[in-house]
Amino acid sequence: MQPENPEPYSAPAQAVWPAAAIPGRPGAHLHATQADDADPSPTGDADDARSADEAKTPSALVEIPDAEPTHGSELLDELHGQIAQFVIPPSPEALDAITLWVAATHMQPAWQHAPRLAVVGPAKRCGKSRLLDVLTETVHEPMLTINTTPAAIFRSISEDNPPTLLVDEADTIFGPKVAEKNEETRGLLNAGHQRGRYVTRVVGNDHTPHRFATFAMAAIAGIGELPDTVMDRSVVIRMRRRAEGEKVKPFRSRRDIPALHDLRDRIAAWARPLLDEAADLEPEMPVEDRAADTWEPLVIVADLAGGHWPRRARLACARMVAAEVAAEEDHPSGARILADIRRVFYAQREVESLSTEELLHHLRQDAEAPWAEWGRGGLTARELGRMLREFEIRPGNVRMADRTQRKGYMRNKFLDAWSRYCPTVHSVDTQAARPVNHPPFTE
Repeated sequence: MQPENPEPYSAPAQAVWPAAAIPGRPGAHLHATQADDADPSPTGDADDARSADEAKTPSALVEIPDAEPTHGSELLDELHGQIAQFVIPPSPEALDAITLWVAATHMQPAWQHAPRLAVVGPAKRCGKSRLLDVLTETVHEPMLTINTTPAAIFRSISEDNPPTLLVDEADTIFGPKVAEKNEETRGLLNAGHQRGRYVTRVVGNDHTPHRFATFAMAAIAGIGELPDTVMDRSVVIRMRRRAEGEKVKPFRSRRDIPALHDLRDRIAAWARPLLDEAADLEPEMPVEDRAADTWEPLVIVADLAGGHWPRRARLACARMVAAEVAAEEDHPSGARILADIRRVFYAQREVESLSTEELLHHLRQDAEAPWAEWGRGGLTARELGRMLREFEIRPGNVRMADRTQRKGYMRNKFLDAWSRYCPTVHSVDTQAARPVNHPPFTE
């Protein structure tokens, strides 16, 4: 019989992973490494679509040993199974992430960062609202924000016991026609990602300044992309419509809510005594920077639960963050233009410079890129310059192979931006490449 509060899988200042492939201090019940095909995940075997991601996953993560099941891991398994009855997330890792995120809402006072759960899809009927239905009945103190003003939201957030914000139909808030009217809501969601960020308002007849807390976990569902600043602070779940043959259980409030509430209360009872322990843990993370801040609460929950969850949490973290990095590089704005210019220079044998005319020609030639159809007649020099100014890259006079000068771009001006925003697109040298003699460019 397992104790109510089992020994955590990791402890502060004891991390030895990845050298030993064990994230944190191993418990006394640690078993030898189990093979991946022995994973007791209810999701079953991985399909062919996951093989590429698995091949890229560091072996240190795949080989993290599993421990004996505990009371905490059994609760997470049960929650995992309940969620899977009603929605079909895009991958087993996404289902693991949702499970851990729900459990993390019951430990919000312990966290330094409050991860957002961005539930997005390309169209209607992808299961976004149904997932929010399940979250509403399982998270800590759900607060639905339908037609709720930012002032009402931050006045409802308690610093000691914050609610869990649930925002549906976020495209009606952040869509292109209404985004400017809802900047305060976006600012509130961004600020609430980190503890200690307040908004100040005057209250009472004497207009006394008062600070309101913003820190609270939030699930945000909508069609299309959310603002970049929100996505960057989120565990991103990209929902899809169910394929033929994929079945889910219909959600019926009278029948299903009592069971979900019972599970929610048992998770809360398990989590509550672990708040101080959770606040002290600093696990080694498979990602860095803001992604590490966002995923850390989920990994800590997994470490406290033990069983197979520490391994699954880190696999989900590594694979889902890598997928978002790839998606960002493919987006027409931001890093996409940098990545495509990187490919142009690579294809041109790392020439020292390219004229603006030649660079635009090669960008438009890429059939899979958006630049040939950008605007009315394809990407222009003006638009290219505007995009690159965001990365502090500007055109100048460049010398061509025929000894003439034209407006263009030096390769070495891109090196810093390439290393920061698209490091996975070929390798980026720290020094400009040797010039390669090419014939003058002609259309």
